[in-house]
Amino acid sequence: MNETAKAAPRRSVPLWVQIIIWALLVGLLVIVAIGLNRSQQGQVQPGANIPSFSMPLFSGYELNGKTQFDLADYHGKVVMVNFWASWCKPCEQEAADLEQAWQYYKDSGKVIFVGADYVDTEPEARAYLQKFGITFANGPDLGTKVSQLFRIKGVPETYFIDQNGVLKYAQIGPFSSVDEIKAIIDPLLKQQQ
Repeated sequence: MNETAKAAPRRSVPLWVQIIIWALLVGLLVIVAIGLNRSQQGQVQPGANIPSFSMPLFSGYELNGKTQFDLADYHGKVVMVNFWASWCKPCEQEAADLEQAWQYYKDSGKVIFVGADYVDTEPEARAYLQKFGITFANGPDLGTKVSQLFRIKGVPETYFIDQNGVLKYAQIGPFSSVDEIKAIIDPLLKQQQ
């Protein structure tokens, strides 16, 4: 048997296929790098402009008759966003204080409270809201889109956005009193006057 009969000709991959494969690999590496960079940035810091976001609200926890919360709708108001979950014991520590603070501010029309239920199920979330008598707007953070925007590390975490959409304060962990919440909101309300 001669040498030329043994070796089958090698088929080369077309150049366009090679280019597509390399482009996909580079694209994948870029996506991984962006994700790693974002995870190392930590939470959104005070002074950052918060882009408008929206999330659905639980039935019975709507805000001004709306079934969806849109940050853009509340420009000119102080907005408190509280990330919580029914399985979170520290969240239970602050639940009554958050509701009491909401009752204090709700009639002013200058402050909005919204709760974002994080990695939870609706039946357990609703049971939690009822157990603690929560009445302010609340909804599920579907696909963790809102928590990713704020780059939260866990729950509870609470963010205070001023009338111009600028993050002014971030509370990592539970509040210990209503006065602690008021001490954050009252100066923001004075800015508006």
